[in-house]
Formats: sequence, structure tokens, C-alpha cells
Amino acid sequence: MADETPIDGAALAALSLARSGVPSMYGVVGIPVTSLASRAAAAGVRFIAFHNEQSAGYAASAHGYLTGRPGVLLTVSGPGCVHGLAGLSNADINAWPMLMISGSCDQSDVGRGDFQELDQVEAVKPFSKFSAKATRASEIPRLVSECLAKTVSGRPGGCYLDIPSDVLRERIPNSEAEKLLSEISQNPSFLEEKVETLEIDRAVSLLRHAERPLVVVGKGAAFARAEDELKALISRTGIPFLPTPMGKGLLPDTHELSATAARSLAIGKCDVALVVGARLNWLLHFGEPPKWSPDVKFILVDVSSEEIELRKPCVGLVGDAKKVLNLLNREIKDDPFCFGRSHPWVEALSKKAKDNVAKMEAQLAKDVVPFNFLTPMRIIRDAILDVGSPAPIVVSEGANTMDVGRAVLVQMEPRTRLDAGTWGTMGVGLGYCIAAAVASPGRLVVAVEGDSGFGFSAMEVETLVRYQLPVIVIVFNNGGVYGGDRRNPDEITGPYKDDPAPTSFVPGAAYHKLIEAFGGKGYVVGTPIELKSALSESFAARKPAVINVTIDPYAGAESGRLQHKN
Repeated sequence: MADETPIDGAALAALSLARSGVPSMYGVVGIPVTSLASRAAAAGVRFIAFHNEQSAGYAASAHGYLTGRPGVLLTVSGPGCVHGLAGLSNADINAWPMLMISGSCDQSDVGRGDFQELDQVEAVKPFSKFSAKATRASEIPRLVSECLAKTVSGRPGGCYLDIPSDVLRERIPNSEAEKLLSEISQNPSFLEEKVETLEIDRAVSLLRHAERPLVVVGKGAAFARAEDELKALISRTGIPFLPTPMGKGLLPDTHELSATAARSLAIGKCDVALVVGARLNWLLHFGEPPKWSPDVKFILVDVSSEEIELRKPCVGLVGDAKKVLNLLNREIKDDPFCFGRSHPWVEALSKKAKDNVAKMEAQLAKDVVPFNFLTPMRIIRDAILDVGSPAPIVVSEGANTMDVGRAVLVQMEPRTRLDAGTWGTMGVGLGYCIAAAVASPGRLVVAVEGDSGFGFSAMEVETLVRYQLPVIVIVFNNGGVYGGDRRNPDEITGPYKDDPAPTSFVPGAAYHKLIEAFGGKGYVVGTPIELKSALSESFAARKPAVINVTIDPYAGAESGRLQHKN
């Protein structure tokens, strides 16, 4: 006899996630989703409870990037859903797979001013690839499966599922639930666009006959796990490569063909650029003069045909970065070519990179106290490199802190750098840290944060302690956004002239005390010896810690180093 024990919508949603292979979920519980979170944990989906849906959403988005499978965010209705949009939009802009699930008010009370009532399906539309609402419990397994599948089809991104309170409470027979759950696939298949052989031929021909070729790799290539194919291409052809900030580590930053330290020369003079998993947006100066040569020919590899159509490259290769690079490698293998170390272009980039590195190292070699940004960043770099493999995942945000860190910190392995990304999102730090620790067990996670960036999500240090995650948060404390009071005298007037500057925080803030309040370890450091000691002790312990690094308030540049984009 079939089991007719009833099962409610919350349990059905939890089992749907578990059967779909979702390993973990991030969120904030409350009416009406607390039971869903508890049932998910019982079904084998680890639930990481946050203080704020924004941070939980950032965690879910980063989880999608780090694992290649959709991260899942759970929120309450109304304001919880709105807070969660931060993470959903971040996932969509960065092309990372993520599913946001929100509870909502009873369907019978829509339009009557119910508790936290909001048309959430409509609210999420600008930030999601696909959104759906379960109107009956029996629809939940199919919609969970469909939403998860759509997050990773085509260009990855965010999807949304709305489950009203009455649907979460609705009960159906267990036998019916099992039948519905049995139809869920853990590995959905998608129709893939085939790359035209002719286009592969054209791309290889352009690279072969180029005088100054360059390969640009972005986080899309990292998401696609294309590091082996990239290594083969660079080794086979000898073409220099330039990673975007989160493309760092696909090949080691120390690779002899890395053009990172000669970026301006590389993009300004190259005549053919193979761009893999990166968009020609503001991060790459839109692929336009004056940063790029007016005559440069772009070969653009992207999963989205719309992106190819928008950018109108010389050659567009629509497809997964890993697969397209494999096709390029096959074509080159049949008729090999290689730019040797003595090639004028390779030599010019190599010389420029070495010169720039030498200049930077000369600055880094100085122990400046009170700290500027370079001295502590060098010490942090060396401590991270000393960990070896598996390399720590580095999370970085803040104006000066992130920008200096991008230049100084060294990535040796793929997907070990998380930063503000395509949207320049601040406040991602602690959420990213938690996702990195959950999604990549065995790796140390090191956050290098400006005090402003840290402030967005600082309360989540309690989450670090509660789950005992191996995360070390390093706060560059310079007393505000960019540092001290940067106002001109003519700006310090009016009835509120005695208020602190808009960029100022409380001087000497004891950020390390925050984690101590929850039982974590805090350090305050202001000298190289103190910082080295704190890093050595905290890295060895692999327990939640905050290192409060006192920086000269006037060491940084206003607007960081982004200049014209502020």
C-alpha cells in the first residue's frame, strides 16, 4: 500500500533542493520560511543562517561562482525579498548561477495589505533571468528543478522562486510527493550552440598572423574551469596573457608570459586580442581607443550570442570557454605556431613587466610606519604565499585596499580571488568569505578589507564564529572612506560644518573587539612585527579572527585608483 502520510510544502521544497543536489543554502529565517530551512537541513542541505539577507545573497552568488552550481538564498517575504535583491542582482551582473527563494503572503490575502505583502515576482524581474511562483504545493518540485536549471543555462545568472505561505503549509500525500520528486534531475542537460568550424579557423588564422597578439582571460573562463585549456594554449603558442582581476590565478601570476605588470602596453599596442570569458565593458575600457589601438582585432569568446552581437568583434565564438579553447587548441595542434621568447612583442612586454615589477618591489621593500598600504600588503602577500597549496581564497574590497591588493597580492591557483566584480559592489566581503569557507572546505579564507567595505557586513563575524569557519578578516583601518578628512576649506562651511566629513569614521575604531564579543580572536597591529605575528598565529589556528591594521589616514588616494569612474 502506498504511503499516504501527508507532507507539507515546506518539506517538499526542502526535499526538492536535496534531490536536485543542492549542498547548502544561505539566508535569514522568519515567517513563513523557518520550517523550510529546518527541513532542508534535515534533508541534507546545510543551512547557513545570516544576520542580513544582503550578505546571505552575496554568499549565494559567490557559491555559484566557486562551485559552478547554483548558490541558493532563502528569504522571508517583503523586505526580506528586497534585501535579497542585492545578492540576486550581483549574481546576474557577474553571470553567476544563483536561485533566490522567498516566502510570500497567503494568496487569498493578496491586495488586502497582508503582512509583508509585495508582488515579489514583479519586483525581481530586472535582476533575474527567470522568475516563477508556486500556486500549489504540487508545483514546487518542478519549479525548483526548472529554476535551478535556468541559472546555469546559456549565460549563468540569477533566478527566483516565490512560495506563498499557504503553499508552504499545504499538505499532499507522501506518495504523490515521491512521484513528483522522482522526476527531478540532478544533472539537467541543455542544448548547446555549436561553434562553427569556419569561425575557429578564422580565429586561429588571426592569431597566427598577428604581430602583437594578446590573450585576455576573465572570470567567465575561471567559472568554466578552463585553466588546463588556457595553459595548453599559452604553452603551445607563446602568446602573452592578461587576466582581469578575478581571472587572476587561472595561470599563476608569476608565469613568464603574464602581462599583468605591463597592462597598459599590452592593451595599447596589441593588434589581435583573444578575449575569453570577459566582457568588453568598463573593466576593459570597452575595447575602444585611447586605451586600445584603433586597429585592434578582437576574437571574443562568450557563452552569450547577445554579447557577441553587442560588441561586434572581428570574430565571435559563442560557447563555453573551456570547450572553445579546446577547439582552438585542436586546430593549432594540427598546424602549430609559436611566438618565441625572442619575439619583439614578447620581449617588449617581458621587459616592461620586469621594469614595473622592480619599481613596485623597491617600494614594497620599505617598512613604512605608520603603515601606508604597501607595507602591510607585502607582509600579507608573503604570508599567503607561505601557506602553499591549496592556496587560500582571497576576498578583497575597498577603494585603496582592493586596488593596491590587486597589484600586490599574488594568485597562484584559479578561483582564489573574489572582489567587487563587474558591478563594483561594496559590502560583499563577509558573505563571500562565508561562501568560500562553505563551498571550498580545506582552504583557508583571507579577507583583505577596507574599513568602509568591512562595515557593510561586519556583524557577520558572529556568523564566522557560530560556524567556526576558517576565515581571517584583515581590516585596513584608516578612519574612513579613502581615509581622513579630504575636504577643501570651502567645503567646510554652513550650519553643519562641525560634523565629521562624509568620508570619516570614528578614529582608531577597535574593529578587533567586535569578533571578541562573540568568542573569536581579535588583533590590533601597527608594526611589521605585530602584523607578521598576528598572521602567523591566526593562519596556523584556522579559526575566525579579525586583524585590525592601523593605517595612516592620509596614505590612500581619494576614490582609490579608479579615478575617472568615481
